[in-house]
Amino acid sequence: DNTDIVNVAFQTEPAVKIKIEVDKDPPLNFNTENKLLLLPYSFMTRCVNIPGLFAGKIHAFLYRTWRNRVKGRDWYDLEWFVRNGHTLDFNHLKARALQNGYTGTEEFSPELTIQLLKDRIRKTSITRVVDDVKPFLKETKDLDIWSADYFLQIVDMIKFS
Repeated sequence: DNTDIVNVAFQTEPAVKIKIEVDKDPPLNFNTENKLLLLPYSFMTRCVNIPGLFAGKIHAFLYRTWRNRVKGRDWYDLEWFVRNGHTLDFNHLKARALQNGYTGTEEFSPELTIQLLKDRIRKTSITRVVDDVKPFLKETKDLDIWSADYFLQIVDMIKFS
């Protein structure tokens, strides 16, 4: 396992706890960008660009191991990236998959990625996905459309870069 988990707590009312997972051995095939943040004070930070974040999310969607649990946030984020028209950095996804996850014999390609995503969708209980993400949303009626068919169509809308 190449992930450290750090728990951060702040003294506020009510208490705020943040869990941070840090990949200690990420594949180096990713792009970054500089971002200006203004709060709590002005500073520049360098971060992975959105196509790289999308690649990381798809890697988690395909290879996250939670035994019989599902992570609704992965499904929510998949929908968010596609809805907002973001492209997926395929080279970064491939580097991640080959480093940790993909064990198949077929060449890892965008077409195979779509096939693997669809296989995952077909094998997952969407009811469990909805139940997992529901507590984090103010407006849960947005989940009424969620179904296997809905996510199969979402996956067909993924654009690779």
